Amino acid sequence: MSEHPHGVDLSSRERYEASKRVTWVSVWLNLVLTVAQIVIGLIGQSQALVADGFHTLSDLISDFMVLFALAHGRKAADAEHPYGHARIETAMTLILGGMLVAVGIGIAINAGLKLHRGEAFVIPSQITLWVAVVTLVGKEWLYRYLMVVANRYDSSMLRANAWHSRSDAISSLVVVAGIGGALFGFAYLDSVAAIIVAIMVAKIGADFAWQSLRELIDTGLDPAVIEEMRKVINGVAGVKALHLLRTRRTGGKALVDVHIIVDDHLSVSEGHQISETVRARLIREVEVISDVLVHIDTEEDVELPSCAGLPLRDEILSRLKQYFRDIPEASAIERTTLHYVDGQLEIELLLPLAIAPSREAASALTKRFQTAIQGATDIRRLEILYH
Repeated sequence: MSEHPHGVDLSSRERYEASKRVTWVSVWLNLVLTVAQIVIGLIGQSQALVADGFHTLSDLISDFMVLFALAHGRKAADAEHPYGHARIETAMTLILGGMLVAVGIGIAINAGLKLHRGEAFVIPSQITLWVAVVTLVGKEWLYRYLMVVANRYDSSMLRANAWHSRSDAISSLVVVAGIGGALFGFAYLDSVAAIIVAIMVAKIGADFAWQSLRELIDTGLDPAVIEEMRKVINGVAGVKALHLLRTRRTGGKALVDVHIIVDDHLSVSEGHQISETVRARLIREVEVISDVLVHIDTEEDVELPSCAGLPLRDEILSRLKQYFRDIPEASAIERTTLHYVDGQLEIELLLPLAIAPSREAASALTKRFQTAIQGATDIRRLEILYH
């Protein structure tokens, strides 16, 4: 994976550039609409339009939050953040979801109070209605524009920001209804529509906040994706089975930990090759995955008895030296291979063929080695290989 000299992951450059581009479009549109709504609202005596202008201002603030998250969330892993910075995007999505909930609650409270008190809008000038309509159209266009990019790059943060724009469009629809109702004598329609819209906005915000919260507490991927991953793993030659598969999301991607079971007599290098194949295929064939950690287990690792209490190589070699102290040929051992199987050890010794040139000599020497370890209860088999 290539990196920028300043530590930025280049694999996400296209996603970053597209996200930044659409967010700056949102910034400029929200800035123009905010100024127009507040200024025209004050001049045209429409409190609803002024309030909607401040709602648009909240979109402008959220745009800058998105730009901040984009700038920092794509940095590569470092000593303090070994898994990278992608969850900055998750945190920002959670905040934006909370803002949507707050907006929905605010609209509902205001509308409810107006209905309760029987308040009516001060009749505004007609230009405020046109500004509200233009705002509605602009916000709906922005929502669709942001959502296309969010879906293309699977960005929850851009989806949340898009829905924030949709909430503002819905708010503008309420303003259009309110101003139109005031002009035609049906001001109460504003409050009724506002309550309906507020429930929709709050529900959208709650969904995004819940999705981000689930990611922050390392909720796994969907069962369908897990099943797809199992098929990919089991399709790799050399994988007998898998007995542990853990997933979690970070930003728009997922991290995976998997324990695969291989034959207990494979070499370390062959086991590593199998694990690297599993990792590469998962990343290539399951689009949401960005990285995989593969742990190699032998076939018996998931069965009892466990090999957890058996000694390591240094202790075994020291014991073998004592067992073979009366066998002069033991000094010619070239390699000792240990296999941990079913709670016991299987040992292979490699000796030169010259030390036992005949079949009878090799058989006799093997018998001497095997007799020497008969008191070792944790060694179940000893084999001598000659070359």
